[in-house]
Amino acid sequence: MRKTVLGASLLVLAVIASAGCDAVGRHKALSVIFDGVPSLPPPEEICEQYAAIRVAEVRDELSGKKSVPSAVVDSKSQHAPYLEKRCNDCHDKKNQNGLITSRTELCMVCHTGFVKGLYVHGPVAVGDCSACHLPHSSNYPSLLRADKNAICLTCHREKRTASAMHDKLAAQRIGCTDCHDPHFGNAPFFLK
Repeated sequence: MRKTVLGASLLVLAVIASAGCDAVGRHKALSVIFDGVPSLPPPEEICEQYAAIRVAEVRDELSGKKSVPSAVVDSKSQHAPYLEKRCNDCHDKKNQNGLITSRTELCMVCHTGFVKGLYVHGPVAVGDCSACHLPHSSNYPSLLRADKNAICLTCHREKRTASAMHDKLAAQRIGCTDCHDPHFGNAPFFLK
């Protein structure tokens, strides 16, 4: 009898431990094992609690008290809602896609009136900001997925009539966005 109780107790502890620190995972594990597990608080409260913990951790790290995961501290750029743990600015678990609107409209909820110009870059025109930018944090400025020239070259690999000029500029370490606006412009080829 003792072995059965001990075995069951160890199994319960193993399941709870495997759920980790994630509130949702822990709730699911507990609900499988026990009846009457209270429901989770609304997502807003979970985000607020997490935000308070993260703000305290970052404050402590900056003052030298304790360490924070390097992903938070080492990022060169962070999206303000992510940094401030305002998850609900973009996320809504009630929607199937987990966002407050479609992925192609999401960035324009806050970045209204952003697109100006006669010519609009393809990804911007279709609302695919994530073709070049990450939504939360990046090791590159402006939440870019990679170095700005590397971003451009992921799509623009074809040989162009102006390739001789572009090769000379690249040799002088002049980047794509030194001459071209990556989003829109009033001149062909988004020239500045």
